[in-house]
Amino acid sequence: MQKNVLILDFGSQYTQLIARRVRELNIYCEIHPYNKIPEQLSSFKAVILSGSPYSCRNPEAPKPDLSQIKGKLPLLGVCFGAQFIAHNYGGEVASSNTREFGRANLSFIKAGEPLFDEIAEQSQVWMSHSDSIKTIPEHFTRIASTDDVLNAAYKIEGEITYGIQFHPEVYHSTDGAQLLENFLVKIAEVPQTWTPSAFVDMTVAELKEKVGVDKVILGLSGGVDSTVAATLLHKAIGKNLHCIFVNNGLLRKDEFESVLDQYKHMGLNVKGVDATDRFMDALEGISDPEQKRKTIGNSFIDVFDDEASLVEDATFLAQGTIYPDVIESISVNGPSATIKSHHNVGGLPDFMKLKVVEPLRMLFKDEVRRVGAEVGIDQKLLGRHPFPGPGLAIRILGDITKEKVRILQEVDAIFINGLREWGLYDKVWQAGAILLPVDSVGVMGDERTYEKVVALRAVESTDGMTADWVDLPYNFLQKVSNQIINKVKGVNRVVYDISSKPPATIEWE
Repeated sequence: MQKNVLILDFGSQYTQLIARRVRELNIYCEIHPYNKIPEQLSSFKAVILSGSPYSCRNPEAPKPDLSQIKGKLPLLGVCFGAQFIAHNYGGEVASSNTREFGRANLSFIKAGEPLFDEIAEQSQVWMSHSDSIKTIPEHFTRIASTDDVLNAAYKIEGEITYGIQFHPEVYHSTDGAQLLENFLVKIAEVPQTWTPSAFVDMTVAELKEKVGVDKVILGLSGGVDSTVAATLLHKAIGKNLHCIFVNNGLLRKDEFESVLDQYKHMGLNVKGVDATDRFMDALEGISDPEQKRKTIGNSFIDVFDDEASLVEDATFLAQGTIYPDVIESISVNGPSATIKSHHNVGGLPDFMKLKVVEPLRMLFKDEVRRVGAEVGIDQKLLGRHPFPGPGLAIRILGDITKEKVRILQEVDAIFINGLREWGLYDKVWQAGAILLPVDSVGVMGDERTYEKVVALRAVESTDGMTADWVDLPYNFLQKVSNQIINKVKGVNRVVYDISSKPPATIEWE
C-alpha cells in the first residue's frame, strides 16, 4: 500500500474532510491519532496536522512528539496544528478578542509565496477558532493575514513547515483545494498516483497473494460496499468466493428477487437465503429500537453461520468495511459512544474461526463508487441510496408484524418509484418512508376511518454525518401522497419530514 501523506488527528470534526480533499487530488493519505504516530515514517512524503476542539494552552491538550517529522518532512499545520507549532517553538498563542468563526477574507498574501500560488487577496477562507497566534517566533515568517487575524498563515525559514489558522478542507474556503494542491504537489512533490484503476490493480494483486486458493465467504446486502467488495474478490479468486444474500423479511418490496437477479447477471457465485419467518419470529413483540437491532444482528449471525458451515474448508470472511469505520474504531479518544449499533464495525463471533479480509477498508464512500465504476458495476446499482442494515425494522416505530412490513413496503415502493419517475432519485442522498404508531381519523367515501400515518423522508448529504431535508416539489408530494392513500390499504394520512441532521437523525430509530 502506498503511503504518501500522513494526517495526524487531534479530534477535529473536519479531519476526515482533510483526507477526502487530499484523495480528490489523487494522492493517497492515512489518518492516525496524534498519540499513535507510525514508527516507520520513511514512506510518507508529507504530514498534515488537523484542527482540534482543544486550545493548545490547555494542559489537557494533545502534545504530539514531532521530533521525527518537523524539519524532516514537509509539514502543514491546520488551525490547532498551526497554533501548536507556534506555541511550542517560541510564539505566543492567546485567547482572541475577536473570536473568528465562519467566513473571512485574506487581506494580505506575501508576494511569491508558493503556498498561495494562484490564490489572490480577498480569497474567502473558513475560520473556526477562539485562540489566535499573537506573535510568531523569530525564524517564522508571516505569509497571510485576514482583517482580524494577523498571523493567518506562516512559514518556518530553513524547513518546509507551514501553518494556517483557517480550514482549507471545507468548501467555504474558496481556494482551499488549490492551497492543498500547492502544498502537496508543488512544494512537497507528492506523486498523484491514487486512482481507481491503480487501486483495483493493487487490491486484486494483494487479494490473490493473501487468499491464494482458499475459499472466502461474503455476506451481500445489495448495497454498494458489499457489491464492490464482492466484485474485487471475484476478479482475484473467481468461484472460490461464496456470497450469501439473506432475506430478513425487512427489505424493500421485491428487493430480494431483483438483487439476486442482478448479482447473477454479474457472474457472482451467490446463494439467496429466504429467512423471513426466522426473523419475524425472533422480532415478535419487540418494540425497543436497540433491542430490534440486536435481535436482527443475532438472527443474521445464526442464519449466516448455518449457511457458511455448508461451504467446506472456508478460510476467510470478507467484509465491506470502509475507511470511516476504521477511523472511528481508532479515534483519538477511542471508539465513540454507540449512537446506533448497526453503524459499528462488526464481524462474526469467534466460534466461526474465519480470518477477515476487507478490500475496501482504506476507501471513503465516494471512492468506493468510483472503484465500482472502474470495475464495470452498473451505475444504477452504484447510485443506490444507502439502506440501513436492520432494514424496515427501524422505519416501523414499535413492534414488527408482517402486516406492518407489507404496508411500509407498498408505501416505500410508491415513494421511491415516484422519485425515479420524476427524475429526483439521483438528486437525493437517501429516501424512505416511516410507519408511525399512530391511528389517524380520516374520511373515505361516506365512512370515517382510523388508519395509519406514514412519514416520508428525503435528505441530501455527502456522507450521512450531516444532512438536510430535500425541498421536493409540492406537486410531486401531492401526487405521491394521493397514490399512497388510494393504493395502500391501512394508510389514510401522509406527512413529510423537514428536519435536518443535526439535531434529528436520518432514520427515526
